[in-house]
Amino acid sequence: MIRAVIFDVGECLVDETREYGTWADWLGVPRHTFAAMFGAVIAQGRDYREVFQEFQPGFDLDAQREARAQAGKPEHFNESDLYPDVRPALSELRSDGLWLGIAGNQTVRAGRILRSLFADDVDLIGTSDDWGVSKPDPLFFQRVADAVPFDIREILYVGDRVDNDLRPAVAAGMRTALVHRGPWATIQWRTADARDLPTFRVESFAELPAAIRKFNGQER
Repeated sequence: MIRAVIFDVGECLVDETREYGTWADWLGVPRHTFAAMFGAVIAQGRDYREVFQEFQPGFDLDAQREARAQAGKPEHFNESDLYPDVRPALSELRSDGLWLGIAGNQTVRAGRILRSLFADDVDLIGTSDDWGVSKPDPLFFQRVADAVPFDIREILYVGDRVDNDLRPAVAAGMRTALVHRGPWATIQWRTADARDLPTFRVESFAELPAAIRKFNGQER
């Protein structure tokens, strides 16, 4: 059975369109140009951070995050950036008795924002900066498993990426769900791994509670 559901953050819970737009503004390039380069880098299988190098060689993302904060323009997201299916899905999953968590590659600042948004809705909030290890490192998924009070085979990890989410979670022994949104899922959706690796493929989180109930043999 699936007893715990752990969600990735960016392009899973949070629509990052506005945030990446502010990075384009910070770099001084048109937003559509930044978005086009972002898609090209992902399609080539490169690390998304290389996008910044295309516009500014030697770009130090951590240093620039600090510079933005010092300039009064820190990275930020809020309730309005959540995908509209997030709150209803969390509520339904909770009513079904599932243990819920959020764990993704995020900064300490993002972790504080997540706690302000979801402290009453989930049992775990963990970030790569908090834990000192980032996806797809197997240690990240071990940290998730250590925090969840169930067997690793009873954990469902929900993400939008084959490379960072599905492959390492499956390798760790977890079930997985791939949600079809954001640039990574859009580009990777028709690949063999996107078809074969996940326990569930969903267009929206509205589909997830019923899919889990069916998997668990608990259909209403």
